[in-house]
Amino acid sequence: MALAAEGVISRMLRRPRAAPAPEAAAVLAALPLPAVVLDAENRFRLANPAAEIFFQLSQTSLQGLALAELLPPDNRLFALLHQVRHSESPVADHDLALESPRLHRSGVSAHGAPLSEHPGHVVLTLQDGSTAAMLDRQLHFQGAARGATAMAAMLAHEVKNPLSGIRGAAQLLEQGAAEGDRELCVLIQEETDRIRNLVDRMEMFGDRPIEPRAVNIHSVLDHVKRVAQSGFAAHLRVVEEYDPSLPSVWGDRDQLVQILLNLVKNAAEAVDPRDGEIQLVTAYHHGVRIAVPGSSERVHLPLTVMVRDNGPGIPEPLRATLFEPFVTTKKGGQGLGLALVAKLVSNHGGLIECDSRPGRTTFRLSLPGAPAGAAPENDE
Repeated sequence: MALAAEGVISRMLRRPRAAPAPEAAAVLAALPLPAVVLDAENRFRLANPAAEIFFQLSQTSLQGLALAELLPPDNRLFALLHQVRHSESPVADHDLALESPRLHRSGVSAHGAPLSEHPGHVVLTLQDGSTAAMLDRQLHFQGAARGATAMAAMLAHEVKNPLSGIRGAAQLLEQGAAEGDRELCVLIQEETDRIRNLVDRMEMFGDRPIEPRAVNIHSVLDHVKRVAQSGFAAHLRVVEEYDPSLPSVWGDRDQLVQILLNLVKNAAEAVDPRDGEIQLVTAYHHGVRIAVPGSSERVHLPLTVMVRDNGPGIPEPLRATLFEPFVTTKKGGQGLGLALVAKLVSNHGGLIECDSRPGRTTFRLSLPGAPAGAAPENDE
C-alpha cells in the first residue's frame, strides 16, 4: 500500500501545475462581440472594446450612462432585460432595431443573462447582423458593377461606331431637306448625341486599375465642398465634422473626388432648398476588416467618411438595389451615378453603405489607410 501511495504521489508531482485562470475583465475585453454589464437601473457598469465600437462611445463615456439615454423606453431590448431579471435565466431576442438619434442599428441579436453575484445586474451581448448584410450587399454591388463594365465594353464597340455614321448621314440629309424634314434630321442628331453621351458615361465603368497614393481625405472634402458651394449647393448649409487626427487614405485622389462629388450632388438634389443641410463627417474606427477573395489576407478599413443630408429619405423599395445601374429616383435620371460610386469604392478595396429614413440619409464609406512610410500625395 505504501508503495502504491508513493506511486500516486509521484505521478501527481510529475503533473504540470494548472495555469492560473485568466481574469474576467481580460476575457471580456478579448471577446469579438459587444458585451456590457448593466445594473438594476439599466446603467452601464462595464463595456468591452467591441461595445465601444458598437455604441460609438468610449468606456469612460458609457460608464454610468443609462441605457434610456441611448434608446427610447419602448424598445424591445428593455423587455428582454426585464425578462432576464424576472426569470433569473438567460433570454435571447433577434432582429432588434436599436433606433434613436444617437444610435441606429438594425438586425441586432441580443443575449442577456443574470449576474448572480450582483442582484439585478445583467450581462448583455449584442451581435450586429447589419454588418454581415452590408458585406453581402457589397458583393452584390460589385457583381452589378462587373456587369456594367462588360456592358460598357460591348456598347463602346457595337454602338458608338454606328452612331457616328447615323449622325453624319443626318447632317448630310439636313442640308438638302425641306423645312419640315430638317427638324427630323436635327432630332436624329440630338438623339444620337444623347445615346453617345450615355455610352461615354458607361465607359467610365471600365476596369482601369488605380495607382494608390497616400491622400489627405480632408483636402479632398474641402475641394468637393468648394465645387459644390460654387454651383449646385450654393444655397445649402454644408457642415464639417472632421477627425483632425485622421491618417491618409490609400487611394486615387481623382476617383475619391468623383465619389464624394457624386454623393454630395445627390444630397443637394434631395434636400429642401430652404432649410437643406449636408454634413461631411470623418472618423476612425478600428473594427472593420474584410477578407480578400482568394487569399488569407484581411484588409483593414478604419477610415470612415460620411455624407449625410436631412432630405426626405430614399424610398424603401429602392434601397436594396440602390447601387445597381439604371436605378434612380430622379426624373430624367439615368441611374449611373451611384453605380459608378460603388465601382470606384470597390476599386479602392473599400465598402459603401446607405442608411436612410425620413429626415436623415447617410452614405458611409469605409476606406483603407495608407501603409506606414507612404509618401503623401501633393494636394491640388
